[in-house]
Amino acid sequence: MSPFELFERHINPGLAGLLRFTGLDRVESHAEGVYVWDTEGKRYLDFLGLYGTLSLGHRHPRVVEAVRRQLERMPMSVRVLVSEPTARLAARLAELAPGPLSMVYFGNSGAEGVEAALKFARFYTGRPGFVTTQGGYHGKTLGALSVTPRENYQAPARPLLPGVTVVPFGDTEALEAAVGPETAAVIIEPIQGEGGIRVPPEGYLREARRITQERGALLIADEVQTGLGRTGRLWAVNWEAVEPDILVSAKALGGGVMPISATLARPEILAIYKTEPLVHSSTFGGNPLAAAAALAALEVIVDEDLPGRALEMGAYLMRGLQELQRAFPELIAEVRGRGLMLGLEFTDADIGAVAVAELAARGVITAFGLNNPKVVRLEPPLIVEKAHLEEALEALQGALEATREAFEGVL
Repeated sequence: MSPFELFERHINPGLAGLLRFTGLDRVESHAEGVYVWDTEGKRYLDFLGLYGTLSLGHRHPRVVEAVRRQLERMPMSVRVLVSEPTARLAARLAELAPGPLSMVYFGNSGAEGVEAALKFARFYTGRPGFVTTQGGYHGKTLGALSVTPRENYQAPARPLLPGVTVVPFGDTEALEAAVGPETAAVIIEPIQGEGGIRVPPEGYLREARRITQERGALLIADEVQTGLGRTGRLWAVNWEAVEPDILVSAKALGGGVMPISATLARPEILAIYKTEPLVHSSTFGGNPLAAAAALAALEVIVDEDLPGRALEMGAYLMRGLQELQRAFPELIAEVRGRGLMLGLEFTDADIGAVAVAELAARGVITAFGLNNPKVVRLEPPLIVEKAHLEEALEALQGALEATREAFEGVL
């Protein structure tokens, strides 16, 4: 059987069917920079970037070399001795953090990072409740899923964590009404990713900071997708000069080579570790291989000013997308985002699905938002060049022309 057939039989038949519909029922072979090749030799421009993970592109040489050196020295920690790369990574993250977030817990994924953040908030405040936002996405493990209000993900797993209140994203009045004496924390993505690249109104994050401080609750910034330069600032909360109590980073932190997450917090929030050092832990979290990758990734992001590059390339891509919106108003309802975290909202989810398939046929990889299937996300590596953007825009124009033809007589 082919690898695709094995995947369909043993891993996820529903996803296999979706990949077949979008024309991506292929097997990946290798990747370099902004490109991926399948086993039949077809080359794809990667404008999904593993949902924001591949900010440095595929196989960035500095990250690969750092991992290779660590692999030859000591890939896994024995845990009863201190790992040098892990300690140095924590210190570097504390230097780069927005505000006094000087304590770090390491996990392996964004969902793990969110789980840790929720537990830390309860540890510190002694309160049980959380406030989250409509369209928010924080992961699918049980705690993270409890603050990810998507019915088709939550329903099969109920009962979830009690005491979760959901408010509209960007609605300050609703947020203020929801935060009360039982609220441990408010968890917010500075820009919603899976919710459809939704940018909140100016001042929303500052108001969330004010409300939580006044009510004795914590503010958790989920920067799993937005962090490390994606939006044109190192952290998306930097756009409003907000200092959260807890910040969750993952995806791009591993440099596109290793999985790792970091939950950063103010030192008093993690004071529990002084008396209960094993109250929350992970066997593989922050392992030397992942820490070496993350250290190298952080240096590349800073040395090459990838946040600034995201701002410049994002503005160029945004202009091109807006031109296409004007040319295809019956297909594209809105173009939005910040930096290189951009979204195309189609007038109908089926139109978006066909557009994704047409793009794949033209060698460009994208995907729709898990919480908003009308929106196709464009999150290319931050190392992308104008020539790559022009290649993608040309393919998108062709995909939109084919999509309009497919829906002729319906629109």
